Amino acid sequence: MRIPEIEIPVVQIPVPGTVKLFMKREDLIHPEISGNKFWKLFYNISQYQPQHRENPLLITFGGAYSNHIAAVSALGRLAGIPALGIIRGEELEYRWFHNPTLQYAHENEMKFRFVTRAEYRDKETLTLLLQEQFPEALIIPEGGTNEAAVQGVQHMLNEQTKRFDYLCTAVGTGGTVAGLAKFAAAGQRVIGYKTVADQSLERKVQSLAGTDRFELIDATFGGYGKISDEIIRFINDFDEEYGILMDPVYTGKMMAIIFKQIESGYFPDGSSVLAFHTGGLQGIEGANELLRKQKRQEIKVVKS
Repeated sequence: MRIPEIEIPVVQIPVPGTVKLFMKREDLIHPEISGNKFWKLFYNISQYQPQHRENPLLITFGGAYSNHIAAVSALGRLAGIPALGIIRGEELEYRWFHNPTLQYAHENEMKFRFVTRAEYRDKETLTLLLQEQFPEALIIPEGGTNEAAVQGVQHMLNEQTKRFDYLCTAVGTGGTVAGLAKFAAAGQRVIGYKTVADQSLERKVQSLAGTDRFELIDATFGGYGKISDEIIRFINDFDEEYGILMDPVYTGKMMAIIFKQIESGYFPDGSSVLAFHTGGLQGIEGANELLRKQKRQEIKVVKS
């Protein structure tokens, strides 16, 4: 992987009052490995050197609609390295082909291994077993979060981002907010919007970042992967107003909270806020399939 030569746009999102809100469109960085996934994988794959191995292999973990699984499958295809996805939920083994994310990963020639939820939770044991079976593999944690990922996130920051008072990102496994906190300019406040109810997350982020220069705010809206009618309406209204589509698990939830914070006066008058669009749009198709089955409003996707 090479650093793309494109300049990622920063666009203003007009809001009432004196607070200035902007969005950095990291979702545009790559057509298949979008947003923070690109940067979290950047140094992991750059340091791997598969050409020096007889049996190179990428192994990672994720659920049925995982953006990370989709990104690693694309990375494997583009880099010419076989990929294996450890998928949470053994019941998916006989119906994965009905899942848009897993279909996409399969088209990228990723192989799957389906494990029970109990096995999936015990990743330490699972990882040791995989290391024994595939000693030459690069095993990437769930969500891509490790020290190499934190180093990669620094590329989401540049001279342009230094002018903002607040840097905001959605948080799943914590790698992106850790990278922002570690490499933010002096005086900047970093806010992570938690989409998962994980009480250990703050300690994990602090360990990865080597600093406590961040704040975590709840943005679960009923739980990780849960999609409320409120979020669907917000995403559709946002896209109609600003022409920017967001995913319902990460960026959509973060932006909904940021709008509420602006309305309530959370940000001081005159402050400038930069929110990172971290991609994840591939998950909308799967989300809409579930919403359709529930006879609920869907996320509107304008076909180009």
